[in-house]
Amino acid sequence: MDAVSLERLLEEVRAGTKPVEDAVAQLRSVAVSGDGDIRVDLHRELRRGFPEVVYGEGKTTDQVVRAATTIWEHHEALLVTRVDGDTAKAVCEAIPGAEANAVARTVTARRGDAAEAVGRVAIVTAGTSDLPVAEEAAVTATVMGAHVESINDVGVSGVHRLLEQTPVLREASVVVVVAGMEGALPSVVAGLLDAPVIAVPTSVGYGASFEGLAALLAMLNSCASGVTVVNIDNGFGAGYAAATINRRTTTTQ
Repeated sequence: MDAVSLERLLEEVRAGTKPVEDAVAQLRSVAVSGDGDIRVDLHRELRRGFPEVVYGEGKTTDQVVRAATTIWEHHEALLVTRVDGDTAKAVCEAIPGAEANAVARTVTARRGDAAEAVGRVAIVTAGTSDLPVAEEAAVTATVMGAHVESINDVGVSGVHRLLEQTPVLREASVVVVVAGMEGALPSVVAGLLDAPVIAVPTSVGYGASFEGLAALLAMLNSCASGVTVVNIDNGFGAGYAAATINRRTTTTQ
C-alpha cells in the first residue's frame, strides 16, 4: 500500500461507503504477503516512500522471482539488487517491461509513464573499476525518482579532472562519492561543496587495501566535515540515502 491507496481508503471511510471494520481488515490483510520462505512487507512504501527492495544475493532464482512478482502486484515500482544474469533474465521474463542492468546487477520496473525526475544526485567515481558499485547507486536513485548525473574516473591522482567538474557538482542536492584504494576522494569533494556527501568505499585496490577496509577507515576518519559513510561496496545504500535526501530537499523548496 502507498500513500495514494491509503488516502483513497480513508476517503471511502469518511464518505461512509466503506465500514470502519472493512477498512481495518483491508489494512491488516495487505500488510504482508507471501508464504513459506518469502514474506513481503507491503507497507514499506507507506512508511519509507519506496517499496521493499529485493536483495538477490544468497537467494535462489525462484525465491527472487516470487518476491519480485509479489511486490510488483501491489506497487508501481520495483528494484531487485545483486542478481546474476540468469536470475535477472528470469525476473524480466516474469515481469514484462522490467529492465536488467548487468553492470549494477539490478532489475528495475515502473508502471505507466515514469514521473519526471526531480532534484539532482551526482554519482562520482575515483576510477573505472568503481563503476559496478557506482552504477548500483545510480540505478537505485533513479528508480526512486531522482535525476542522476554520473561523473566517472576523477580520482585524486589526477585531481584536475575533478576540479573541471566542480561547477556541475555544485548544482547537486547530494553527492555520492565512490572510491577504493586509499579512499581519499570523498574528503576532497566534501572540501569543495556545501552539499551532503555520501562516501562509498569499494573493495578495489592492491593487497594493503584489505578489500576495502583501508578505504572505509579513511572515509570514516575524513578531515572534511559532514561526510557520511556507508559500508564497503554498498552502492544501493548510498543511492537510497541520496534519493531520500534529494526528495526531502526538493519537496521543501
